[in-house]
Amino acid sequence: MLTSYAAHFDTPAGYLDFARFGPPSRDAVDATARALAESARADHTTVDGLMRAEETARDTAARLAGTDARHTVLLPNASTGLFHAALGIREGAVLVPRTDFPANHYPWRRTADLGRVAPRWLDPEPGGGVTPALVRAALTEDVVALSVSAVDFRTGFRADLAGLREAIGPDRLLIVDAIQAFGAAELPWEAADVVVAGGQKWLRAGWATGFATLSDRALESLEPVLTGWTGVEEVGLFDGAEHPPAPEARRWSITNLSPVTAAAFAAALDLVERHTVGAIEAAIAERIDELTEVVREFGGRVLSPTDPARRTGILSFTVPGRDPALVAKALHAEGVTPTVRADSLRLSPHASTPREVGDRVAAALSALANRPGGTGRAMIPTRQ
Repeated sequence: MLTSYAAHFDTPAGYLDFARFGPPSRDAVDATARALAESARADHTTVDGLMRAEETARDTAARLAGTDARHTVLLPNASTGLFHAALGIREGAVLVPRTDFPANHYPWRRTADLGRVAPRWLDPEPGGGVTPALVRAALTEDVVALSVSAVDFRTGFRADLAGLREAIGPDRLLIVDAIQAFGAAELPWEAADVVVAGGQKWLRAGWATGFATLSDRALESLEPVLTGWTGVEEVGLFDGAEHPPAPEARRWSITNLSPVTAAAFAAALDLVERHTVGAIEAAIAERIDELTEVVREFGGRVLSPTDPARRTGILSFTVPGRDPALVAKALHAEGVTPTVRADSLRLSPHASTPREVGDRVAAALSALANRPGGTGRAMIPTRQ
């Protein structure tokens, strides 16, 4: 556990569902309360003052992504960024993993409906992910982009972004959904042309927070189809005329965001920047190692990668012969919160997760093993 980081949170020790939602810090909660309280006491300075949180959050997100404010825009969620990217491509084919989260499918299905861009579905090996070799085998002259998750939501497979960039070459776009990685894993974000992320998972900023970064290549080649009134030049001039889209990433802005959620996002990003992504990632990796050992000790079948280079903070597994719902019930009895799927379970700790969570998971799987039809494994001793 990263103690200095963990001190900012009140999340229960057994919470292992950060890949679904990351409970925010007291910093983010307090920032939300302050912004909302200020809005309730509005005067002639209130709106302009509250709006400064958006600039602060944007600048911090840009630094964490290895870029600058000109190439960064705040968005209410990752899906908005993916639709901007999809609708901005004029024509051609885009490679998309069939195994990806649905949010990564529908933007491309909609562009196909409009007759603009056709998705070409990639089929990774079971338990694997999108690799440079898989992409190279699918490349044809009409492919104009690759859209991929930095981390697979099912297994935690970490994409080789630098290798994928090399595979598609310099002239195609690399569009990356970073929601399962940003703030919790160090990746070469500069390899991508578009990076989108929501803040409600590993960044622990709460819902309705997110951002996108755009490379110069993306700014030049993607049409700003969804540009709204806040994404144009001379945004404060209300003259009844259509203004051209802003030359920077702000062109993806549709309207003003909530300054209340922007304040929470700024606080959450500041916490990550101060404690560093590297330290957060290392603390998560330590918990993943321990949980993997426990799952295997009790006969669980690990579905996630074991290679540290391809692994992140997600541990997916099954217990052979046991319905995942029953395994989840045993975990709940020990105060453990997993993600429950129809065919598997997913444990996703954070840097604030204490070591004791391994004992809780061990107790749950031990109780399950000792029931009729269980594995019959003996309980492992409490870990020091």
